[in-house]
Amino acid sequence: MSAFGGFRLLLGKEVREQVRTLRLVVVVAVLATFGAMSPLLAKLLPDIIKMAGTQAAGFTITMPPPTTADAVAQLVKNLGQFGALIAILVSMGAVATEKERGTAGFVLTKPVGRGAFIMAKAVAIALLLAAGIAAGYALAWLYTALLFEALPLPGFVASGVVLWLSLLVIGGVTFLFSVLARSSLVAGGAGFVALIVAGTVSAIPGIGAYAPTGLSTPAVALALGLPPGGDLGGPILVNLALICLAVGMAGIAFRRQEI
Repeated sequence: MSAFGGFRLLLGKEVREQVRTLRLVVVVAVLATFGAMSPLLAKLLPDIIKMAGTQAAGFTITMPPPTTADAVAQLVKNLGQFGALIAILVSMGAVATEKERGTAGFVLTKPVGRGAFIMAKAVAIALLLAAGIAAGYALAWLYTALLFEALPLPGFVASGVVLWLSLLVIGGVTFLFSVLARSSLVAGGAGFVALIVAGTVSAIPGIGAYAPTGLSTPAVALALGLPPGGDLGGPILVNLALICLAVGMAGIAFRRQEI
């Protein structure tokens, strides 16, 4: 039996489970909601502040008119933050929970390989996050076109792909610890630590652009149809390598474990 034997079967099982447990519906609904809210919030924020009172402690609070850039920045910020949290939540129990319940051992008694088991779960998580980001970006594009102006579609799609890539890094680290640990809480904690570290590294000049959260800046530029500002190929390759490293290490660790 090949290590990746039964991959398609296991992937289909994972996707059906996402549908059956409503995980797919919840993730898509949450990210779609934040996607739709982002341009709305950017458009209404000056009015909200005005209604709350423009004077405080003798200072007058003034807000410039909202722009398309505000809507896009709000979108990338919202989906980046809440998408990262969702990536942690859906990855933390991917393997650890099955090991706790003993279902992983049962699945492996079937004619499937351990490599296929890990890859099916990793790909299913990636597809789940892709569906959520696609829904959020689609509604954001529509509302931005209605409230501000239509954005160039190729750049907007590229922005979504870049943001999705950043979420996969956080999800990949969490997934790795879901394999290494027997508790989903430990894996979730590792994912949050990775998110904090990524945010810290992204603030360091020179190397910040290579952090997962550092991809938010080029994501905004791409969505606006602007150049990403610097070399985007390097950061993309680094983050792809991090994802491959995390999933690869998860596969190696899982093959050595007694289930």
